[in-house]
Amino acid sequence: MKRVKSLIWVLGLVVGWFVPAVVLAQMVITIDKSPVSAEPIAIVPFAWRGPSSVAPEGLDVIIATDLANSGRFAPLDRLPAAPSKESDIRWEDWKRLQIPNIVIGSFVQKTPSGPGARYEVEFHLFDVLKRERIIAERDVVRHGDLRKAAHQVADKIYEALTGERGAFATRIAYVTETSDLSGARTYALSIADSDGFNAFPVLQSQFPIMSPAWSRDGRRLAYVSFEGNRPAIFAQDLSAGTRKKVTSFPGINGAPAWSPDDSRLAVTLSKDGNPEIYTVHLASGILRRVTQNLAIDTEPAWAPDGRSLVFTSDRGGQPQLYRIPVDGGRAQRITLQGTYNARAAFTPNGKHIAMVHGDRGVYRIGLLELATGELEVLTSSRLDESPTVSPNGRMILYATTTGSEATLAAVAIDGSVRQRIGLDESRVRDPAWSPFLR
Repeated sequence: MKRVKSLIWVLGLVVGWFVPAVVLAQMVITIDKSPVSAEPIAIVPFAWRGPSSVAPEGLDVIIATDLANSGRFAPLDRLPAAPSKESDIRWEDWKRLQIPNIVIGSFVQKTPSGPGARYEVEFHLFDVLKRERIIAERDVVRHGDLRKAAHQVADKIYEALTGERGAFATRIAYVTETSDLSGARTYALSIADSDGFNAFPVLQSQFPIMSPAWSRDGRRLAYVSFEGNRPAIFAQDLSAGTRKKVTSFPGINGAPAWSPDDSRLAVTLSKDGNPEIYTVHLASGILRRVTQNLAIDTEPAWAPDGRSLVFTSDRGGQPQLYRIPVDGGRAQRITLQGTYNARAAFTPNGKHIAMVHGDRGVYRIGLLELATGELEVLTSSRLDESPTVSPNGRMILYATTTGSEATLAAVAIDGSVRQRIGLDESRVRDPAWSPFLR
């Protein structure tokens, strides 16, 4: 056990395992900062028709919450009417309120109640000024997929009105740590919807779990587990529940990151001495060393085009970000501001990198524009860690600690929206945002 604690301490220095937080069980999102330009929108309560007087899910509430949390929209708290079909809409009433768009819908139970119940969900998005329908869709949804359906509706509305894809129907992976009365600890790798609901554990262990990373197809998670008193990297199939041990060399096995085609993992290994960056081909097991330096090289992140890696290294005396061709070669330093820059996460278009930016003992989330080298600090707290970018490139989720309070938070890449996420129960760390899910 002493060896395990020692390796955890080393990996804590190498992959940033130092931010305690709280579990993503029931999430309450508070918008600390929102843009003045947030657009008003009316999400009318969906008409419910079923054997019960109370609908099993408030679909309109989920949709409105998603849109509000994006920071791009301001759903109305009070509505002058509740139309459920186009003929009920009194256009002039909504126009006087200067509401550019209105969403109406219905929610009909089609089969008997129970876990296998099915519902017909219909929604319409209208342009109030033009009195035109923008979207009209109808679908049959299983009982267990109602929240997912609401997130998908929010995605469609978001895309129709902004031109960029919504990410509400995605998921988040994270690691939790709990302690019983005797002090024994239990670790869990869990997944939840993007709003924190429908959480479930993928893996539970008495040994630490670290660094979850989604495959680009959203079907697998790679992570580090200390089972057997030594760190090893696993890749787990989420639908089948099966997993494969990828590396378990003596020393550090850490910081897995999937290649854009999901054929390889970039990892940190110390099997040859100091921590270096390697790639491992998942089908063949072929290992290739990328960095060659007497320094700590860790936290690889693949560029979206798959041609290069950005990683953290102290080869210049302090942790900074470097870029290197994926087949090896000369590494180029890409961060020049601050005494600490680490934990790179590319935006989907490859133009920016989110990171932990440290200066004079304060660690915040920064965004680096690769073409210009311009760095923008997006957060204002003192200890932020583990940035992960939404698949539409709009938001960055990260862990943050303020005094004795540890939470998750999110910030828009332009800094226009900041949110604090109130959570409860255990400690959580290493959030990882999924890709778009099929």
